[in-house]
Amino acid sequence: MGQKINPLGFRLGTTQSHHSLWFAQPKNYSESLQEDEKIRDCIKNYVQKNMRISSGVEGIARIKIQKRIDLIQVIIYMGFPKLLIEGKPRRIEELQMNVQKKLNCMNGKLNIAITRIANPYGHPNILAEFIAGQLKNRVSFRKAMKKAIELTEQAGTKGVQVQIAGRIDGKEIARVEWIREGRVPLQTIRAKIDYCSYTVRTIYGVLGIKIWIFVNEE
Repeated sequence: MGQKINPLGFRLGTTQSHHSLWFAQPKNYSESLQEDEKIRDCIKNYVQKNMRISSGVEGIARIKIQKRIDLIQVIIYMGFPKLLIEGKPRRIEELQMNVQKKLNCMNGKLNIAITRIANPYGHPNILAEFIAGQLKNRVSFRKAMKKAIELTEQAGTKGVQVQIAGRIDGKEIARVEWIREGRVPLQTIRAKIDYCSYTVRTIYGVLGIKIWIFVNEE
């Protein structure tokens, strides 16, 4: 029987750091965790509603949250920040107001910053959104996976593995299809691996996309 573990959690403290940085008393921990989820969901819903580009990619690689006593600092790492900065500062202010309304019980100040990442398709979340957009547009899953791998190789990564599971192409029996290019050393802790699990809803049902990207080795 296989023993599986999340590649990001497996490397915490070595090549991977937490996406949320804060401390809380045990009785307040669950409330703070739910607050983080609300912040991330609100940002993703706003970007999805207002700034989705033609390929179906939202462009959010990750969202980091840092909490202090009187300040919550949110850093959005985006591959296509022009989509959000076109109306700056109006759009960022609108986003901050939406998040604050969602967290009506929140104490302190909220500050949102946007950071541009150099190679968008070198991040698994953006790549998974690209594949999801292709699948929704009835593109063949093999063609979508090969195109995604081409984009990742152009970003200068050392290896990538893409897996799609579910009723692929509308077949009655669910199955798993995957493709790998380059090295993806999942059992090497010093290897920096980016990973994401993404769900896409198609007319045939729900498909699961998993992507592993080997960035470098320390």
